[in-house]
Amino acid sequence: MTITCFIRYEIDPFGKAAFEEYARNWGQAIPRCGADLIGYFAPHEGSATTAYAAYNIDSLAAYEAYRIRLAADPAGKANYEFARREKFILKEDRTFLKLASGPHASLVKL
Repeated sequence: MTITCFIRYEIDPFGKAAFEEYARNWGQAIPRCGADLIGYFAPHEGSATTAYAAYNIDSLAAYEAYRIRLAADPAGKANYEFARREKFILKEDRTFLKLASGPHASLVKL
């Protein structure tokens, strides 16, 4: 059963550009290390401090192995260091959910 990891970030309101760079940096490393990246989502309208990320992974065991690979990956290491150095992430919460509504119909364009 595939699960989806949702990450809720609280970011510095003046750190949006740094968060967007951080998000782009994961675009290659996360899939290379074994997760199916859905995407990172930065503030656009409304809250200036809330951002999200989501990716699919096969199981919690696969997640643990993925996290080890990501921490050892050169791009992963560099991105973790970037976030530590720039301090734009104030808080990070993860939750793991399973899809309960599928399968879905195809989108109908009107």
